[in-house]
Amino acid sequence: MVTTARPIAAIIASEIKASAAQVAAAVELLDGGATVPFIARYRKEATGGLDDTQLRVLSERLTYLRELEARRASILDSIRSQDKMTDELERKIEGAVTKAELEDIYLPFKPKRRTKAEIARERGLGALADAILSDRSTAPAERAAAFLTADVPDAKAALDGARDIIAEGMTENAELLGQLRSYMRGAAFLRARVVGGKQESGAKFSDYFDHSERWATVPGHRALAMLRGWNEEVLSVDIVVDEDAAPSHRPIERMIAAAYSVGDRLPGDKWLLEVIGWTWRVKLSLSLSLDLMRELRERAEEEAIRVFARNLKDLLLAAPAGSRPTMGLDPGIRTGVKVAIVDGTGKLLDTSTVYPFPPKNDIRGTQAELAALVRKHKVELIAIGNGTGSRETEKLVADMLAAMPAPKPTKVIVSEAGASVYSASETAAAEFPGLDVSLRGAVSIARRLQDPLAELVKIEPKSIGVGQYQHDVDQSKLSRSLDAVVEDAVNAVGVDLNTASAPLLARVSGLGKSSAEAIVAHRDALGAFASRKDLLKVPRLGARTFEQCAGFLRITNGSEPLDASAVHPEAYGVAKKIVAACGRDVRSLMGDSAELKKLDPRIFVDERFGLPTVKDILAELEKPGRDPRPSFKTATFAEGIDDIKDLKVGMRLEGTVTNVAAFGAFVDIGVHQDGLVHVSQLADRFVKDPHEVVKAGDVVHVRVTEVDVARKRIGLSMRKEGGAETPREARGTAPNGGNRGAPARPQPPQQPAQGAFGEALIAAMKKK
Repeated sequence: MVTTARPIAAIIASEIKASAAQVAAAVELLDGGATVPFIARYRKEATGGLDDTQLRVLSERLTYLRELEARRASILDSIRSQDKMTDELERKIEGAVTKAELEDIYLPFKPKRRTKAEIARERGLGALADAILSDRSTAPAERAAAFLTADVPDAKAALDGARDIIAEGMTENAELLGQLRSYMRGAAFLRARVVGGKQESGAKFSDYFDHSERWATVPGHRALAMLRGWNEEVLSVDIVVDEDAAPSHRPIERMIAAAYSVGDRLPGDKWLLEVIGWTWRVKLSLSLSLDLMRELRERAEEEAIRVFARNLKDLLLAAPAGSRPTMGLDPGIRTGVKVAIVDGTGKLLDTSTVYPFPPKNDIRGTQAELAALVRKHKVELIAIGNGTGSRETEKLVADMLAAMPAPKPTKVIVSEAGASVYSASETAAAEFPGLDVSLRGAVSIARRLQDPLAELVKIEPKSIGVGQYQHDVDQSKLSRSLDAVVEDAVNAVGVDLNTASAPLLARVSGLGKSSAEAIVAHRDALGAFASRKDLLKVPRLGARTFEQCAGFLRITNGSEPLDASAVHPEAYGVAKKIVAACGRDVRSLMGDSAELKKLDPRIFVDERFGLPTVKDILAELEKPGRDPRPSFKTATFAEGIDDIKDLKVGMRLEGTVTNVAAFGAFVDIGVHQDGLVHVSQLADRFVKDPHEVVKAGDVVHVRVTEVDVARKRIGLSMRKEGGAETPREARGTAPNGGNRGAPARPQPPQQPAQGAFGEALIAAMKKK
């Protein structure tokens, strides 16, 4: 049996375009407890430079292939215990490359309940079935006469038993099942129909009341929408194949006939063709359709998870505004605007609640209080949550700033995605035990402008909500994917050991919740860490954990200058050789790109550290502790454009991309509903994937192409004027800010279409 690591390594290597030796090295490191970020950054010599994307795929496939091998071993043992193993069968089992293929082969040997076919065999009808299959020259009814007994009273009963035996053989024929599945993948259609009487109550699924499209090309978001309608019993969803063909000309039944060499001339052929038709209709059609439905759901879920993960990565790696005193405003109409002031490190300094809107309408009092807080705390940034009342709050702040002398704070609209979840979380309660829940949201809004990554890691990734149909996908797969995104983002940026929160530290390579909390407790008790090596003094943080985490933790102004860089402590010796070669002090050399570029990295290579590591060290010395995130910039919303009613076709506006979906990008232009730039309107060229052009957080210039006030739909374009029009059915809108903490994202169909992304998504999912 083939179960060694070498074949697994070879399989994965071909999939990620690497060598088997690279994969084997990575597997050994993963099995030893190393994390993907650590391997990608500090073990390039071992893996030949596999990046984090390749390593993530490798890790997932390794799990699958090991499960496949375990199942293969179990199946071999089961069949051997039944004394039914043959050389040919063993070769087939050894050659299976997917779990589905393995299960097809195992099907005839799988212990099962007593079937009709088994009962027929017990009555001696197996010989009849074999005789009909082997010799078609005699009519089956004539053959049946020889098999009548007390349990088989007539020819019909005998032939029914033979039919059951033959049908079971067809449903357990692994080769045939593979051929039929392959044909159906190319020829089948996914069909949705409205359930009688559900037209009105299920109006949100009206695009699918009479819908059909090829199974192979159904986009994931449309598939999940139809499956949602099926789950809610509004739609019937079927896999149909060869629906319009006459029975005698249906390719799928002809394939079954060919597999058993059934023609149409001999007396036995006609009966066997009837058995084939019956087997297809009653047994194979249902089981294979369920297989395709499962595949479709898995395919759609993978797409949805991929979109969510990509958008989450963009959000986490959005440009930080930096360590500047910030005012966070959590807009509210009746309940008032919640205000929180934090210093450059995110420490809460002050809070307040102001009531500029009905019923109090205290505009002047609000502006006076906000201005006083700005002056008192020397506020440089004002972060305004994009929920209900955000534009009204922004206008109020703009008027206040117009009356203030320079220098004035910069106002920024900030996504509230997940703020309400954080406010009510254990993390928030631990940080601010005496603070009102509503005010915690204002703190989060302020901090996420300063450093989106540091603040968003406190929120369960699924609650950030930048995905499609996230509640309909496999939650464990979604969690694994999103956790990997967060881990990669945190470690790509690096973490300040002396200021990071426990939730942020917990995402560092090698650390977890308990280690992170131990680090914070040690820091609170004994003060700031002077060097990375002081981490070894933290209780239960051993050498192995230190190896994994140290390179991703930063200490500025510490006793060891290299602690502020991404150079791993294990390689400090190499870094110091480089410094010595320059005859300079390490502090003066760090950042001197011209001097460092004169060096030949090859002369610093030794037995332990190869050229990739030396090059990384030189790059880090050139730009120590460099942040891979982009520079901070904000969109400027047009003055006087506060509501969808203010928009006119042809207007050119600036906005911020809030979400990217398979069909386009949603852009906040400051009117409570995000507009949709359909994929066909993203550029003056063909765009297959919207993410090629934009990502969440990008500031873009758009032109208004459609305004539907009644349906709250805004169509936007990033093409030059005169470009092709967006297909009308693909246009749509984004949500207003009506729901507290509602993120800018496509909402699932059960949400109200009016003023919600659900309407935009439904529009975009219409049949093209």
